[in-house]
Amino acid sequence: MSFRRPVFALLGIFGLALAFFGTVLTTEVVAQQSGQNVPGDFDYYVLALSWSPSYCEAEAERADRFQCAGGRPYHFVVHGLWPQYERGWPESCPSLTSAPPESLVRSMLDIMPSPGLVRHEWRKHGTCAGLSVDGYFELTRKARERVRIPPAFENIDKYVMVTPGDVETAFRTANPGLAPDAIAVTCDRRRLREVRICMTKSLEFRACEQIDRRSCRLDRAVMPPVR
Repeated sequence: MSFRRPVFALLGIFGLALAFFGTVLTTEVVAQQSGQNVPGDFDYYVLALSWSPSYCEAEAERADRFQCAGGRPYHFVVHGLWPQYERGWPESCPSLTSAPPESLVRSMLDIMPSPGLVRHEWRKHGTCAGLSVDGYFELTRKARERVRIPPAFENIDKYVMVTPGDVETAFRTANPGLAPDAIAVTCDRRRLREVRICMTKSLEFRACEQIDRRSCRLDRAVMPPVR
């Protein structure tokens, strides 16, 4: 009896270990089959347009100095072009290209005002698009060109209070075909932060319930001035 008990105990531990590793392997297989973090396997894009003055004010000393202390008056800038699933999103997908070349980084600074941002967006989001690094940033530029910024937001020179609904309406008016469930205006506790627009892989506007649900809940939000 004293000999058999340790044997049975060891067999029990071994069985638990097999069950654990079997569960891990099954989870990994399911993840691969469902397309999680597989480059090119996603449902749609989100073009995130950041109100640069809000980012600079909110982040203060932590803000990117190239964007916020360089003297150029940025308004809405491209935060990123993000591949999305209908629920959730991929990120940091396997890629043979770890970073975009410096010439490409510099070429994007007119719409993405920070070299660090360009590199970060490639690592976290671009690697999941299933495109070359050049192809991803070419598509990002095309997505930005697809959206017209309402003229009212191009020359804000003082603090203004806006309703998220009015900002959404302004973008929809400036962009025919942009439906209410294809855009979300986001905010922090007081500032308007981003306008996020959902697009198909061919850059047509499309509905996106999970993005629309994250719209700003404030009655009014502040937009700091362009400096």
